[in-house]
Amino acid sequence: MATLSELLRARTDVAAPDVEWLQLLVGDWQLVADLSFADLVLWVHSVEADWEAVAHVRPTTGQLVFVEDQVGRTAEPGRTHDLLDEAAAEQRILRVRQVQVVQEHAPEQSVREEYIPVVREGRVVAVMTRHTNLWTTRTPSRLELTYLATADALCRMVTGGEFPNSSAPTGLRRGAPRVGDGVIRLDVDGVVTYASPNAVSALHRLGHLGEVVGASLAQIVTDNVRELDPVDEGLALVVTGRQPWRTEVVAGGTTVSMRAIPLTEAGQRFGAIVLMRDVGELRRRERELMTKDATIREIHHRVKNNLQSVAALLRLQARRLPVGEARAALAEAERRVGTIAMVHEQLSAGFDETVDFDAIAQRGLGAVVEVSANGVPVRTVTEGSFGRLRAEDATSLSMVLSELVQNSIEHGLADRGGDVRITVARHPDERGTEVVDVSVEDDGRGIDPDHRPGSGLGTQIVASLVADLGGRITWEDVEPHGTRARFTAKLRPMA
Repeated sequence: MATLSELLRARTDVAAPDVEWLQLLVGDWQLVADLSFADLVLWVHSVEADWEAVAHVRPTTGQLVFVEDQVGRTAEPGRTHDLLDEAAAEQRILRVRQVQVVQEHAPEQSVREEYIPVVREGRVVAVMTRHTNLWTTRTPSRLELTYLATADALCRMVTGGEFPNSSAPTGLRRGAPRVGDGVIRLDVDGVVTYASPNAVSALHRLGHLGEVVGASLAQIVTDNVRELDPVDEGLALVVTGRQPWRTEVVAGGTTVSMRAIPLTEAGQRFGAIVLMRDVGELRRRERELMTKDATIREIHHRVKNNLQSVAALLRLQARRLPVGEARAALAEAERRVGTIAMVHEQLSAGFDETVDFDAIAQRGLGAVVEVSANGVPVRTVTEGSFGRLRAEDATSLSMVLSELVQNSIEHGLADRGGDVRITVARHPDERGTEVVDVSVEDDGRGIDPDHRPGSGLGTQIVASLVADLGGRITWEDVEPHGTRARFTAKLRPMA
């Protein structure tokens, strides 16, 4: 389904600043729907129809009205169309006491409808309709009356161009407390006039044991914050309801997230609502995950250091031997250990068990050329991308690439140098498993008929690692001269 901005740009002539305003409204209107116990539908003038619904939200606090999504619905000539026109023309909220709503796959409902002009800079840019299911005739509770009065105030702010508040950073809305988490209503002086049961419970967990209604929220919070507890600089703005801001309070062994929405009338603030949620358990789990991540990175860091120590010992031992097979074998072992160490070095710098293998491959190729070229000019060229790989796959693939490139240099390019070309293609197979196809090709002298691939330790290591990756490897001659090694490998799922 298209996003709101895509719908507005494709089907309407709404200007870009008005699109942004409507996005801010839709980003916050779940609050209005929950306080209203009602569905909200946003209507705009479209190119193909007079009025078209471009957004719809249902309440999480009460019974919904529309089972089917209203986005894309057009207002045909009749009562709805006329009321939308009237609300837009007069810039005032219109209320229809009771209508019957008939839907497919749903029983007939008795619904109260309200038509609320959405105003920006004195102009109507859309109309928001509020649909309340009149499913009960019982006397509403204090909570319901407070919620409805607050929702009415927010709707009047929408018509007055005062809601949503564009000065509040949009990032503060993501993950913010919701109505069901806890609501406090403040007067203009920051005194609590109503607190929902969940809000009272959150304040009790902060350490407040007295009455909430009639007390200053700022006083309640500051009395329970210890000197050593961190205090956000926006705390005072939130607990007094003066600015549309968000903060977190740490006290009583828990953490409470708060968000303030000032209530205004004709530009004058007359109160505020504060949404709050106990996020202590959530923050504790986040700290555990951060500790776990730090521990894993430290382990990879230590493994890398240990492997580098092993490589250094092998290098020292090789220096004590005369030039010959034993010295060459230790040098190869040192290079292999160093290749594995590079993978752990990359893992120690990240936050998960995956690595950017392209960076590892480039470093590894550079190290192989530096060690194996022996002064002849060798150039490596890579086409394609490996992307991110699991640590297990990265270790095996780095070893395979290192061995193949070293073979190309030592057996194909040792006399005059040349190019080594690595071609990579990553794609899903017929079962959806990620597969990587790799070709390592040089323009050297070709395969020596007296030393076919597979006879040396390096190629045996390569064949074993490729088999462990669920793939296969082949070698072939390249015309007019050179050697190409091709292998495939099945990758482990990233998640």
